[in-house]
Amino acid sequence: MRTDLAEHAAFGGVVPEVAARAHAVILDRVIGEALSRASVSPGDLDAIAAAAGPGLIGGVMVGLTTAKAMALAHKLHLIPINHLEGHALSARMTERVDFPFLLLLVSGGHTQLVLVDGVGRYRRLGTTIDDAAGEAFDKSAKLLGLGQPGGPCIEAAARNGRADRFRFPAPLAGRAGSDFSLSGMKTALRLAAEDLAAPTKRDVADLAASFQSAVARHLAGQTGKALERLADEGVAVGSLVAAGGVAANGAILAELSAIASDRGLALVVPPAKYCTDNGAMIAWAGAERLASGKTVSREEALAFAPRPRWPLADPIVGAEFGGGRKGPKA
Repeated sequence: MRTDLAEHAAFGGVVPEVAARAHAVILDRVIGEALSRASVSPGDLDAIAAAAGPGLIGGVMVGLTTAKAMALAHKLHLIPINHLEGHALSARMTERVDFPFLLLLVSGGHTQLVLVDGVGRYRRLGTTIDDAAGEAFDKSAKLLGLGQPGGPCIEAAARNGRADRFRFPAPLAGRAGSDFSLSGMKTALRLAAEDLAAPTKRDVADLAASFQSAVARHLAGQTGKALERLADEGVAVGSLVAAGGVAANGAILAELSAIASDRGLALVVPPAKYCTDNGAMIAWAGAERLASGKTVSREEALAFAPRPRWPLADPIVGAEFGGGRKGPKA
């Protein structure tokens, strides 16, 4: 298994079967270590929360099946969690963030604007029509020969570059709505690189800085449109939350900070360790659902099937996963 993972990592991608097998090999040990560090036994728990999608189905199946087995063995409440909800609520782990707030979710597989009106109450205002932000960074970093993961590599190269040297398109600038489009900027980067006979290190730094700046402006611009829409609807949000792995990018945060400041809003970003996919945000989302009574029966939870695709606004089961069942144990 270790050889498989090392060879896989060298290619800078994810092989679903390898990832699922790695989950199966290590998950019991991770659970045991977590319980040991917290000085608790399974019987001390009120519930088990597990990511049930969206994502690579193999890994999701391993995790959810393990959670179901633990719930059955120890007679615990099981709470299937949409991992996008984990991102949506992650800022509330460390900061006082009241509902409603606007979430910009920017990760390897998702770029969305979501009005978070409460636990289990989400309205999507915009999404990418092609590449997600993290995907665009990964592909662009590969094009420039910068390595993976693309976001940090682009940001590191951009520190020594000029963001005004290359001009990239402003996607959807004249179009109503708050959707995103990053494919055109990725193509523009490729064409700009091809125009250079033999790109130097300086050229690569300038390309990275210009591309990063264009992505940051696009994300902030569409976020501004969403805030204007909410204001027109009379929805008063107190915070702008940026979550997901790409939310750690300094250029993006600078643009979002300006947008938030202009509107008198707080910009809240979870600590970097909670921005990327992590178990803590899933546990927190489960705690939020348990505390607010937004859980389902034991039978419904145990019957829940993992989902490779799962829009955040979609229900879990039954009536919006909010049947009002509340209690530490089923």
